[in-house]
Amino acid sequence: MNSATQMVIDGQQAFGMINALLWTLLRTGALLMAAPLIGTRAVSVRVRVIIAGALSMALTPMLPPGPAQIQFDAATVLSIARELAVGASMGFMLRLAFEAGAMAGELISQGTGLAFAQMSDPLRGVNSGVVGQWFYLAFGLLFFAFNGHLALVALLVDSYRSLPVGTALPDVTAMLQVAPAFFMQVLRAAVSLALPVMVAMLAVNLAFGVLGRAAPALNPIQLGLPTALLLGLFLLALLAGELGPPVQRIFESSFDAARQLAS
Repeated sequence: MNSATQMVIDGQQAFGMINALLWTLLRTGALLMAAPLIGTRAVSVRVRVIIAGALSMALTPMLPPGPAQIQFDAATVLSIARELAVGASMGFMLRLAFEAGAMAGELISQGTGLAFAQMSDPLRGVNSGVVGQWFYLAFGLLFFAFNGHLALVALLVDSYRSLPVGTALPDVTAMLQVAPAFFMQVLRAAVSLALPVMVAMLAVNLAFGVLGRAAPALNPIQLGLPTALLLGLFLLALLAGELGPPVQRIFESSFDAARQLAS
């Protein structure tokens, strides 16, 4: 084998590796762009692209082979759109789990008097309450504590094995039913997290309401707001020690929903 033939073979292998890497980068990049924490505005786009590229390079040799070559036709465009849709939908399911914590924080803020403490949230890109941001950060710490980043990589690998690149989606109707069903679970989980503090704050507000009717001279508004705030912070401190099991169940439900999208 002469040097010219060797260069042709090496060039074909190089283009084949680049082709496989680009197909893997589509779903991986879409997943990371929509995933919580990594896909937020706090992480720059350049860093997200670097992480997606490094992860794609590590996973490409372990994944089933994709299309042999990239052709500029309708089938290729549909395949690219399908890869982006699958990755973004799985990342969206994981992000919904974090929105349960943000919603629980907003519900607690309404009862503790901290709803007026609004500030820019760099992770979500909106203005939200301080308690909601605290819950979002707590969910992020628990996500890494429960090895959620490793489960994210395992989810990505399993999606390629159950739905390889270039294959048609199994049942679009079933996939469209996953998000609404999981959204209901997110709402129930958010209310369940905030319910103990909400009930306690409701009892405090009712007590000061009765006190205001019985003794208006005590000015229950000036007395009730600091009391509700201190009691709310105390209950949040107690709730922080009990967040582990319910948050882990929310994460497990989100990963199950993401797997259903790619199964």
